[in-house]
Amino acid sequence: METNKLAEQKGLKIGVGLQRRHSPAYQEAVRRIRDGALGEVRLLQAYFNCSGSWVRARRPGESEMGHQIRNFQYFVWVGGDFIVEAHVHNLDACNWIANDHPVEANGMGSRRNPEDANYGETFDQHMVEFTYANGVKLFSQCRYVAGCWSHCGENVCGTQGRARLAGWAGGEQGVSLSGKEPWRYTGAKVNPWEQELADLVAAVRENRPYHEGWYGATSSFTGVLGRMATYSGQVVRWDEAVAKGPSLMPQKLRLEADPPVLPDANGRYAIPRPGSRSPS
Repeated sequence: METNKLAEQKGLKIGVGLQRRHSPAYQEAVRRIRDGALGEVRLLQAYFNCSGSWVRARRPGESEMGHQIRNFQYFVWVGGDFIVEAHVHNLDACNWIANDHPVEANGMGSRRNPEDANYGETFDQHMVEFTYANGVKLFSQCRYVAGCWSHCGENVCGTQGRARLAGWAGGEQGVSLSGKEPWRYTGAKVNPWEQELADLVAAVRENRPYHEGWYGATSSFTGVLGRMATYSGQVVRWDEAVAKGPSLMPQKLRLEADPPVLPDANGRYAIPRPGSRSPS
């Protein structure tokens, strides 16, 4: 947030890659929800469940730092775990709808193959209950396990209706509202990944304010909050995590330096054990 303040003072243009914010379908859906199309929002649901992910084999002579950077999603210090690295898109959409960030989280997670060194130190499944300041709940699922149900999207449940926001691209397919004010997006199909770049370039050329760092930070930290809850098995509160959360960054950012996590003599990394460690 301090860096965001500095960027704003300098008039820099900041894009963060949360492409749903640039989808006309999502923009219209969020506007309608905020205008009361579903009544009072009571429950949010977020999903990033897919069948698996890649692993990059260790190169001959490669440093441990280099190996971890190339396999960033399996090391917390550089990728944040899947709940931060990938699920952030869904968590951001929910924060956008709620116009806030959660104040606490509790949840559970695990890894299907804990002895496999190829998957570093992270979990491959998380289930988190987030709570916003107004009491609204966000139930979140993030899983990278082959052979299981796959789905990426968000649901919004209100007192007078329900919204379904689905699609890997955060685009137009499956964006609809039912209940009090039924609606389905029928506008132009826009690739949100391309649109976010077009919006950034236009802001630079026209020298307009453009700063996505604020919600980039809060939505990323929403994922961190969830990870702290699943790793520890404890209820983790936002303010305490901001004030007391440890830094996980390496002391030196050099390829020949040691990263903060190292393998044991068998080449395996220690994975979280809920109930036996403090949030991190």
